[in-house]
Amino acid sequence: MTHQSESASGLWLETPDDLDAWLAGHTGPLALDTEFERVSTFFPIPGLVQLGVGEDLRLVEPSVAEQSKGFRAALVDADRAKLLYAMSEDLDLFRHWLELEPVGFLDLQIGAALAGLGFSAGYARMVEQVFDVSLDKSATRSDWLARPLSEAQLHYALDDIRFLEPLYRHVETILEERALSHAWREECQRVSDELRAQAEPTQYYRRIRGGWQLSAEQQNILRELAIWREGECRLRDRPRNRILPDKVLIEIAGQEPKNRQALSRIDGIPPVVVRRYGETILGLVANAGRTPLAAPPIAGPLDRQDQQRFKQLKNVIRHEADSRDIPIELVAPRRHLEACLNGHDGGSLPSFLTQGWRGELLAPCTNDIRDIIES
Repeated sequence: MTHQSESASGLWLETPDDLDAWLAGHTGPLALDTEFERVSTFFPIPGLVQLGVGEDLRLVEPSVAEQSKGFRAALVDADRAKLLYAMSEDLDLFRHWLELEPVGFLDLQIGAALAGLGFSAGYARMVEQVFDVSLDKSATRSDWLARPLSEAQLHYALDDIRFLEPLYRHVETILEERALSHAWREECQRVSDELRAQAEPTQYYRRIRGGWQLSAEQQNILRELAIWREGECRLRDRPRNRILPDKVLIEIAGQEPKNRQALSRIDGIPPVVVRRYGETILGLVANAGRTPLAAPPIAGPLDRQDQQRFKQLKNVIRHEADSRDIPIELVAPRRHLEACLNGHDGGSLPSFLTQGWRGELLAPCTNDIRDIIES
């Protein structure tokens, strides 16, 4: 059936004091979602905040949420559960917009996967699967910065939090029966920590496609160029490709230009970038090229032998994952397995496979994992 939400009028928390009082008067898990824009800026621009406890659903303007001490306190309260669905972009928004480190978040997409309800399923699909309710998603890509918001946008925004607490109760019941409730919380924290680390300006260069093909010295150049670009993006609030695309950073690092003429000949570099940043870029290339790479080099694709080991490792892990009806994609994401094979130095097994809930799950096959990784 198709769900029709009630009128959104009267559901706004209009002042910081209203929001503070509402949060203080509700002690249950806090359903939370945001709408934002990120088309021509580096940082996401908040457009709307949706909050709910039980059946009490509310809408908040970003300017109100920003000034609310209670809202900020709730986001950093480890003892108060915050319910999100696919939390990565929301956490990124809170970190940059409110300049705080969110804690205590439970991602229901992760919880649903651990509960055997499907891996990486979208919110609307999960609501339909669990509650037999079809949500209207026509307002997904509408303008959330314009005012007034349409009735369709308001209904969409409320529906985005309406089912979070019911889904939380459903997922939590399943996970408690499976003795995986602790695993959900642990995995949410691990993912949150990983997202924070990936956002560090010093680490972005490792995500640039093709960086592994560069020499160690050139990877150091790439690292310094990427750090410089991150600073410019933040300073000017412009997307990365508006300053310099990744592929151009790769070309600069690979060609190591010594002067403006060489820099201007690099494919894809705009003349305005050479004029504005030429000396800066050339200085970074010269200095970084003489500095040893402090971090481990960027790992390249697995060779044929390692591809075979990867398949063997995945098959061993899949057996344990299937026995608990947990998606292999959650237990052993491909990039983490590749890192385990690339980074093993003959010492102890990678902590990703041996610690926490994964360590408990994979304990029966630890010897098999060791044999494959060390082969």
